[in-house]
Amino acid sequence: MKKIIECVPNFSEGNDKEIIDAIADSIRKTEGCTLLDVDPGKSTNRTVVTFVGSPEAVVEGAFNAARTAYRLIDMTKQHGEHPRLGAVDVVPFVPVAGVTMEECVECAKAFGKRVGEELGVPVYLYEEASTNPQRKALKQIRAGEYEGLAEKIVKPEWKPDFGPQEFVPRSGATVTGARFFLIAYNVNILGTKEQAHRIALDIREQGRMKTLPDGTTTGEPGKLKKVKAIGWWVDEYGLAQVSMNLDNYKVTPPHVAFEEIKKEAEDLKLAVAGSELVGLIPLEAMLMAADYYIEKENLFIIDERQKIRLVVERLGLNSVSQFVPEKRIIEYMIAGESEEPLASMSVREFVEILGARTSAPGGGSASALIASMGAALGAMVGWMTYGKRKWESLDSTMRRLIPPLHDAMKALIPMVDADTDAFNDYMKAMGMPKDTEEQKAERHRAMQEGLKKAIEVPLKTMRIADSCWDAMVEMAKYGNIASKSDLEVGAKSLETGIWGAYRNVLINLPTIEDEDFTREVVAESEALVRRAEEKSREVCAVLDGREAS
Repeated sequence: MKKIIECVPNFSEGNDKEIIDAIADSIRKTEGCTLLDVDPGKSTNRTVVTFVGSPEAVVEGAFNAARTAYRLIDMTKQHGEHPRLGAVDVVPFVPVAGVTMEECVECAKAFGKRVGEELGVPVYLYEEASTNPQRKALKQIRAGEYEGLAEKIVKPEWKPDFGPQEFVPRSGATVTGARFFLIAYNVNILGTKEQAHRIALDIREQGRMKTLPDGTTTGEPGKLKKVKAIGWWVDEYGLAQVSMNLDNYKVTPPHVAFEEIKKEAEDLKLAVAGSELVGLIPLEAMLMAADYYIEKENLFIIDERQKIRLVVERLGLNSVSQFVPEKRIIEYMIAGESEEPLASMSVREFVEILGARTSAPGGGSASALIASMGAALGAMVGWMTYGKRKWESLDSTMRRLIPPLHDAMKALIPMVDADTDAFNDYMKAMGMPKDTEEQKAERHRAMQEGLKKAIEVPLKTMRIADSCWDAMVEMAKYGNIASKSDLEVGAKSLETGIWGAYRNVLINLPTIEDEDFTREVVAESEALVRRAEEKSREVCAVLDGREAS
């Protein structure tokens, strides 16, 4: 999966368009970064910028933006309504796809270290990046704001995590860290503001809290964790809303909040009229909702576009404004070159480059593609059976057999590029310098690692393709017999793809020095290629038996 991190830096300038544009351009020009949004606020004198990219790219983009902001923003002349600590006030890194919170913490530390060492600005860590309970929440660090920083920063307990322990008047200080993705989400209520707020109090994590005379608070927590909520009236829409911040969609995703609010509304005899997503949402959150409704309603939907459409309908995301997936789902918004250049080619382009005077792509990439087509043909026969009146009794069987074939097809496609990438990595290792004994040792180590990767990639292709056989044999027993030849080609393609990957495993083994690794790989790959021969024959034999009868 492609690694995507969101970065949402806040800059203490919301009025000067030239400064704001310069900051945005510094991100836009950073390779690997995609600028999603620039939101200036005049009264707050603050601009929130949102961009995404790989872990390495977002750190570089954040650093470039910070360097520009420190150069152009003078905190000795800055005033605004929003609390702030410096020219670059806060820089959170947020996991979106294929990354862990720990990786985002490392991004925050890498950014903070560079800012402190290269730009001489004090930097504090917050949220998940901070291990100091007194300096974890942003409001703790920001207390006293820029005006109180000169006195505060010299205290031992306020020594910055990076950079000088001194007040830098022009730039102030910067806070950076890692937090979960925040989803701003509103559910529409056909009722009053008071009724919407009543629901909000019931569902929000804080619940219905009240302050006692001695200043302490008491009350029962609400039903949903990691949720902040209020009720309000929206004149523009002519309805009330339960307006929420979902602080961690993996704890409480939008569909869970929506369904809970529907229950609360029904108890009050109120109608829910869809919902509204404010800003962006990760693809994972949408697919979580799709899986929930698919299971709840016993649906059979595999195609991702159809899953997104299901969620849009079930949550009523078009109720107050059109929900356009390409503009609201982060992964769909990211432009740029594909991480799978070979798999993204046309058939003609791929075949022509395969036949060119280059070592890669070669047999390994071709084997992965052939195996993916074998799985695809198995899934196709399932679709040619499912939903037809003549085969209606087999619908439950097809629901079981199609998904593993579809999933294998999707998993094998990236292996087309992975095989070529592995070969290229090995060639890079071969090109490393070898003038000194140290360089020779490092080159040798890199070449051994490169060879192992060049073996593990086709071995993974074999494993994925092998996962299709049980479904393929059953498809031969129950699938639409009119598609016999398609399934035969599918079985032979799987067998050929596995055999081709096996030959790519073998060709790299002789120079591997790790004997245990070699022994394990040989045993596994030989077992997989034998099984492919047996299962391919079995599929064809079952089909021939059905036609004969």
